Amino acid sequence: MHNIKHCTIDTDHGERLDRVVTALENEWSRSQVQQWIRDGLVQVNGKKEKANYKCHAGDQIEINIPEPEPLDVQPEQMELDIYFEDEDVIVVNKPKGMVVHPAPGHSSGTLVNGLLAHCQDLSGINGVLRPGIVHRIDKDTSGLLMVAKNDYAHEQLVNQLVEKTVTRKYFALVHGLIPHDHGTIDAPIGRDKEDRQRMTVVDGGKHAVTHFQVAERLDPYTFVECVLETGRTHQIRVHMKYIGYPLVGDPKYGPRKTLEMNGQVLHAGVLGFIHPRKKEYMEFSSPLPTYFQDLLVSLR
Repeated sequence: MHNIKHCTIDTDHGERLDRVVTALENEWSRSQVQQWIRDGLVQVNGKKEKANYKCHAGDQIEINIPEPEPLDVQPEQMELDIYFEDEDVIVVNKPKGMVVHPAPGHSSGTLVNGLLAHCQDLSGINGVLRPGIVHRIDKDTSGLLMVAKNDYAHEQLVNQLVEKTVTRKYFALVHGLIPHDHGTIDAPIGRDKEDRQRMTVVDGGKHAVTHFQVAERLDPYTFVECVLETGRTHQIRVHMKYIGYPLVGDPKYGPRKTLEMNGQVLHAGVLGFIHPRKKEYMEFSSPLPTYFQDLLVSLR
């Protein structure tokens, strides 16, 4: 089974084929697209072309998107910090440094591996690699995640994310002293054209809104609370950088000179949602991890 996507080039910009195709979908990496081109899965005007083919106005591009390779995701016994569990939902507090779900070339040691050992039933909506995963937090972000144990719960929780009824409050330490006590960042986020591994604020990106409130000013840093209205990849990290206050320790979006923290100082501390079956609002809070608390104490 292949999913086929078509597009027509409308301007004569002479951009490389691999760049044009990669820009069509946020999820596609350039190396993946180059492999598809080599495998003849990308055709221009019905012909196979090389990755460096220069696209012209009127070119018809057809992409045969291959089905993802099923990965052998094994259950792995691990200590999980579970805040809530019933037959529909698990709320788990993820430590810093743990990846949420397997990816090609990285199929073990993730939260999903641990969840599969903990319980046999996770929703199948995201397929083999991301069973049960309704939303993600980055590897070096700690905190609360909701995981669906069946497809009904998964759809209900995803709908709540779409309708923006899920409460997601994060705590972060940023560079600089934010003069305003609170604010809202409303700026669209998409892939950085120069570096596909990074996200950035970009015209035509996905709608993204972050509300922030200053919790404490610790010269030359600010301890902030951020509430997500949308949940884009790296949203808080990108938005805080965009307004000039990047996260401390962030290797991707922070300044070169930052505190050595093994990744951004960011914790998903509050998570609230309506239970998919009971229809009651539930809210969970997890304390700041020890390293984060110690850092605040040392700065005070």
